[in-house]
Amino acid sequence: MNTAKIAWITDTTASLSNEFIEQYNIHVVPLHIVINQESYRETIDITQKEFYERMKKEDSKFQTSQPAIGDFVELYTRLKEDYDYGIAIHASSLLSGTFQTSVMAAEMADFKLLAIDSLTGSYPLSFLIKKGIELMEQGLDISEVIAKLNTLRENTRLFLVPSSLDQLRKSGRVSGGQAILASLFNIKPILSIEDGGAKIKDKVRTEKRALAWLINNLKTDLETKIVKKVAIVHANDSERAAEFEKLVNETFPDIETESMMLITVAGVHTGVGTLGLSWVCE
Repeated sequence: MNTAKIAWITDTTASLSNEFIEQYNIHVVPLHIVINQESYRETIDITQKEFYERMKKEDSKFQTSQPAIGDFVELYTRLKEDYDYGIAIHASSLLSGTFQTSVMAAEMADFKLLAIDSLTGSYPLSFLIKKGIELMEQGLDISEVIAKLNTLRENTRLFLVPSSLDQLRKSGRVSGGQAILASLFNIKPILSIEDGGAKIKDKVRTEKRALAWLINNLKTDLETKIVKKVAIVHANDSERAAEFEKLVNETFPDIETESMMLITVAGVHTGVGTLGLSWVCE
């Protein structure tokens, strides 16, 4: 049985509900949203919904930045008084510097920290945290828990379909010419978060085909793997997300679904109206 007192740490890319955070006393360090050089702490000074609403209305420069190292040092100095060690699971180190900052801060605060680079964000990151807590409650040794989480992180899926290429163009991910051509021919890129980074997985004509592509990829995984739950992620478009969730429910009646807002680290590049599908193969 685990007798050590363990602190769980993550960041705001984890998409955890306030209820879960409070129930398990998760320590969540916010990333920063930067709008025209003005910085806001995500979920504290600005919600994800407010961020997307501003992105839709304003012709501003939208960026995100990792937490300041001082935020982590302060947290770990405090946690050291009450906990034997901490387990931190953060957004992919290729998408944000949060993981590296967390590790460095723990060393500075002399706080024992077991840190996991999730190689992802959003729903899969929340899944890893919940699974880690569940395994610890079952009495598994910490080394077994870490090994299982490291295996699971290799089997996460997060696919995103931007509603347009405007934000990808603004963030420098595609050229203006590419965006215009894609718009003219109604081409939808399908982005995938895999191996820790973002990749264009495929390009299809029309959103309907893009969503069918996501459904088919889930079907393929279900042929050889177990998937108990999927998440519909959206960039402040709950109406289209609900329609897509209905389609997922009709196609896979035995799989639980959840709808959640897309993390702003991704949304700052993919833009308002992005739809996606995410799951973890167990």
